[in-house]
Amino acid sequence: MDVDQVALQLDEVQLNAMTCGLGSPVVLLHGFPEFSYSWRSQIPALAAAGFRAIAPDLRGYHRSDKPLGIRAYAVDRLIADVATLIERHAGGRTFVVGHDWGGVIAWRLAALRPDLVRKLVVLNAPHPAAWRRVLMNNFGQWLRSAYVLFFQVPGLPQAVLQAGDFWLIERTLRRQLQNRRAFSQEDIARYKEALRQPGALTAALNYYRAALRHPGTLFQSPQCSDVPTLLIWGERDPYLSADLTKGLGRWVKNLQVVRLKGVSHWVQNDRPDEVNRLLIEFFTTREPA
Repeated sequence: MDVDQVALQLDEVQLNAMTCGLGSPVVLLHGFPEFSYSWRSQIPALAAAGFRAIAPDLRGYHRSDKPLGIRAYAVDRLIADVATLIERHAGGRTFVVGHDWGGVIAWRLAALRPDLVRKLVVLNAPHPAAWRRVLMNNFGQWLRSAYVLFFQVPGLPQAVLQAGDFWLIERTLRRQLQNRRAFSQEDIARYKEALRQPGALTAALNYYRAALRHPGTLFQSPQCSDVPTLLIWGERDPYLSADLTKGLGRWVKNLQVVRLKGVSHWVQNDRPDEVNRLLIEFFTTREPA
């Protein structure tokens, strides 16, 4: 099936998106430092299974609008974008999938706007309440998260990440994955091209800066959700402790957890066939009345 590139006009910004297929919509939210192309293996599989995949470049990324200022990337603005996308371009209540930052947005969307989320799948992204709990009790997670503090420094993170034609990002994508063929040379080139868009790298870093400057948008109530939820977790994640998968029943009442041994943070790229199977099975299984 052909994948279309479309422009989705929201209230504050216009987002570029990849779309494919007919049927019930599935909104796929990427993380850092990726963009909609992160879902290249999932989009055709979902379309072939009878869904309409909608994968936006989140605000600030690739060809989507890049508003100025850190406050423009606070979590409440990101949630508002996705809520408007679902209401205006996905026909209302729909399936939502999020990885990394996209997963954080998805957790908050399900808690704040459960009327818009039919089922939720999160891939290697911490539930905000669990994140705060683990940070209070796990020094190892503080060490894993040290890059977040580095990203707060003005200018320096951009210089480091851009150095050597994004050498650090390329090295990360090539060496961390169990599946060393997950990212081809063409894939890496697409990621670099997206990050070269004027203002894109600063906008992506502003997600982290806004999270520390405006924590209320991330940690305030409500944190609980009754939305049927599947958490897929690659256990070989250098950034996120597996402790973040434990004790989530306190906040997520209808939860399944699938942990994939040996799989990296980039789970949908590292193990695409297995992730596709899990998504389709979860979305097509009827919930008990």
